[in-house]
Order: sequence, then C-alpha cells, then structure tokens
Amino acid sequence: MTPGTWLLLVAAVLVVVHLLWTGWTLIRLRRLAGRVRRAGEVLDAALLRRAELAAALARERADVLGAPLAAGLADAATASRTPAAGDREAAENQLGRLLGRVPAGALPPELDEAAVRVGLARRFYNDAVRDTRALRRRRLTRVSRLHARRPLPRYFDIDDGLDAVLSGGPSAGS
Repeated sequence: MTPGTWLLLVAAVLVVVHLLWTGWTLIRLRRLAGRVRRAGEVLDAALLRRAELAAALARERADVLGAPLAAGLADAATASRTPAAGDREAAENQLGRLLGRVPAGALPPELDEAAVRVGLARRFYNDAVRDTRALRRRRLTRVSRLHARRPLPRYFDIDDGLDAVLSGGPSAGS
C-alpha cells in the first residue's frame, strides 16, 4: 500500500470513530435529558406533597402551632405550590424554615417522611443535572456543538437538611 492509501485509510477510520462517538454521545445526552426531566417530575411531586401536608398541618393544628405560625405556614405552603415571582427555591426555603419552627410533638410523621423524600428527590435531580452538565462541558462535546441549542439544566438548591437525611441526623425520620 502506498502512503497516500494509508493516509486515506487512517482518515476514514478517524471519521468513523468520530461518527460513532458522536452518535453514542447524542444518545447519552438524550438519556440524561430524560433522567433530568423524570427526576424533576419526582422532585416537583415531593415538593407539592410536602406543601399539601404543611397546609393541612396549618389548618388542622392551628391551636397547637399558634396563629402567627399557622398563618405563615399556610401562606408559605400556598407560595411554594405557586411561587409568585417564579423563584421556587426561595418559596421552598421559606416553607422549610417555617416547618423547622413547628414544635416536635405537632409535626405529623407523614410530614417528616415528606421532608426526607424531598431531600432524596433533590439529590437525585441534582445528580442528574451534574452528570448532564459534566458531559456537555467536555471539550469535544462543546466543539462538536452537541445539544448547543438546549439550555443547561439548573441545580435545585434549597436548605432542606439534606446532610442530616443522608447521615441519619436528627430529622432523618425519627
């Protein structure tokens, strides 16, 4: 074989390898996008469940909570279900802070379980976002402009006591 033939053969192999890598990466990006979407749906459901339970707590146990805390809890639950300014993280943080002020005896076990589910759902969602962002930030993925028109997914960061959930701390379902 002549050197020109070898160069053509090497170039053809490189093109095939690049096409295979591109196809594999596009499939992976689509799967990660689906994973982010599904994890976001689970997170949304967990947040809505926690808000519903908090609203029910404010209605049913207003005498134990006191009027200011019950009213604040009801308002925060409503705000977390339909955030006014579109900033769900701030609304969820407000609800979480108010739930932290609820006396231990007044907190139903369902609400404690819902808080654990929120923490876990947030972790799964943020893991999916991290994996997607890591793949999309790789040099060859950026240069090839794979998924360049899709926005990068955002992390969902709230102060939900996730560290306590994962380490078995005070709010870990006891």
